Amino acid sequence: MSNEFIVVGGSKIHKNGVFAKKDIPKGTKIIEYVGEKITKAEADKRINKQYEKAEKNGDGSVYIFELNKKYDIDGNVDYNPAKFINHSCSPNSETEIIRGHIWIIAIKDIKKGEEITFDYGFNTEGYEDFPCKCGSENCVGYIVSQEEWSKLKKKLGKR
Repeated sequence: MSNEFIVVGGSKIHKNGVFAKKDIPKGTKIIEYVGEKITKAEADKRINKQYEKAEKNGDGSVYIFELNKKYDIDGNVDYNPAKFINHSCSPNSETEIIRGHIWIIAIKDIKKGEEITFDYGFNTEGYEDFPCKCGSENCVGYIVSQEEWSKLKKKLGKR
């Protein structure tokens, strides 16, 4: 699975990852995050079902991405290699919703062979269930949005 910019391969962060097939300049639309457009209610059902499955077999991967106030995209489809982009506390890309489409866009120059990552934007609710293995120098240990790091540090300090 690939496009002009990316290829999917084994990752040190988590199982599979997405890597730059060639140098990617800052500002480039790397790939669209695609999948089935579903309602928020359906998204909640699928997330709960996935968590139940994770408790049984350990596979807790959820590929549901918020599109807008009414809809989400379930990217757990074969034709969505973007679902393999991992979280990092020092990301090299970000997501942007442009006219109803979710794009992964380079926020810095990305070198050929480098793993493409973005900040998943999780809040601190249930952070213990989402350990981060990005390995970056500033990794906070959990998949939590940079905007939430101060809250996370307070919670960790109370433990």
